[in-house]
Amino acid sequence: MRVAVPRETRPGERRVALVPDSVGRLGARGFTLAVERGAGEEAGFADAEYEAAGAQVVVRSELLAGADAVVRVAAPSAEEAAGLAAGTVLVGFLSPLTDAAGVERLAGRGVVAFAMESIPRITRAQSMDALSSQSTVAGYKAVVLAADRLPRLFPLLMTAAGTVAPAKVLVLGAGVAGLQAIATARRLGALVSGFDVRPVVREQVESLGATFLDLGITGAETEGGYAAELTAEEQARQQAALEERIPEFDVIVTTALVPGRPAPKLIPASAVARMRRGSVIVDLAAETGGNCELTSPGEEVEREGVTIVGFTDLAARMPYHASQLYSRNVVALLEHLAPDGELALDFEDEITAGACVARPRVTA
Repeated sequence: MRVAVPRETRPGERRVALVPDSVGRLGARGFTLAVERGAGEEAGFADAEYEAAGAQVVVRSELLAGADAVVRVAAPSAEEAAGLAAGTVLVGFLSPLTDAAGVERLAGRGVVAFAMESIPRITRAQSMDALSSQSTVAGYKAVVLAADRLPRLFPLLMTAAGTVAPAKVLVLGAGVAGLQAIATARRLGALVSGFDVRPVVREQVESLGATFLDLGITGAETEGGYAAELTAEEQARQQAALEERIPEFDVIVTTALVPGRPAPKLIPASAVARMRRGSVIVDLAAETGGNCELTSPGEEVEREGVTIVGFTDLAARMPYHASQLYSRNVVALLEHLAPDGELALDFEDEITAGACVARPRVTA
């Protein structure tokens, strides 16, 4: 099976779908690899490293020749999709819940498309869970960004000039990104609180040394491990309770997402107005509208003296390790789809069927 790795073209995307170590692993399993020249450059992986691992490094015009599969990070543009031959396997973040036109375009080309965000959250698919691996990076980066922008120190310091109180950090949402944010803020010495509507995660929050912020609101958990969307009444009660507590914190990291839906608004403008000047909000839900009412997706803004970071590419801002982790997810999926380097798609299999978002239409 020949696998092609293109250089990402989406603005700001610095990750690469396969790193040299993964190329070597796939080569040993019977795959052949073609990597576009410069594909790993922005992530810190040189063409020479790919060649040493056994890949062919080629220019874009030669990349797709004979390719059975194309693996990438972001979804292909319309022009890139038009270059895919019928029957080609495509792997990447394809946004099937929000980009129906893009998925339909791939189906129309006869492409067999597997969306990394659609990998079932089951035990035997954990090694393929790219949402978790990239959320880990994003949760870490969110706290690093906040610490850089906060005009206060994170840790408690006792000096000859006096004692400096630690920063107070609140993390809303205790999924993978939230737990990583909690752990990172704790390592930096902050006093950390975490909140999630799922009561089951309270123990996880406290195991990291953080305090669970009890707002008196609990919700259910979906089959995929996400928090179920709250009712309008529950959201109103949650916002009211949060607004009372928000002025206590110097940094707030929000991570609450509902797949395929706009992000729930957890921090109204009135709550931002009550925060201390110099405080920071990092909104990891910015791509779907943001958890903060004043978030500007893709931008960093200041409102009421509060810095609100709404970057939508946090994992791509740490491309080396983000690529390394994503690459391992991709390898695990390829080994599942093509044991010993030979494509063998079994759509009765839960992983294969669950992750596939487009395939050639069968006619009677």
